[in-house]
Amino acid sequence: QVQLVESGGGLVQAGGSLRLSCAASGRTFSRNAMAWFRQAPGKEREFVAAISWSGSTTYYADFVKGRFTISRDNAKNTVYLQMNSLKPEDTAVYYCAVGRDFVLTRDIRAYDYWGQGTQVTVSS
Repeated sequence: QVQLVESGGGLVQAGGSLRLSCAASGRTFSRNAMAWFRQAPGKEREFVAAISWSGSTTYYADFVKGRFTISRDNAKNTVYLQMNSLKPEDTAVYYCAVGRDFVLTRDIRAYDYWGQGTQVTVSS
């Protein structure tokens, strides 16, 4: 059974940093794109960042460019999201996801497996 477990969320002041981790188990995803999405209260889930199976290509939403960095360690079946210069508007539940294949996309429909989410709260 495939399971994705996120960790690293919490409460941080504006301008601070957090590092999210997502560990996958049940199968190996070394040939799949992986991504982070987020969902704020009352809003739809939105794309944050994605990374290719090799880690050589990344793709970011405009609102996190220059502040967030996605990375992965295939040996550990884990994807990370380093978040710097956090803003109150970054407050949301953050979800990791595994793509159906190697295609790097922001389309939520292309991701088959999801974690349970981790809360990130940024105070002003």
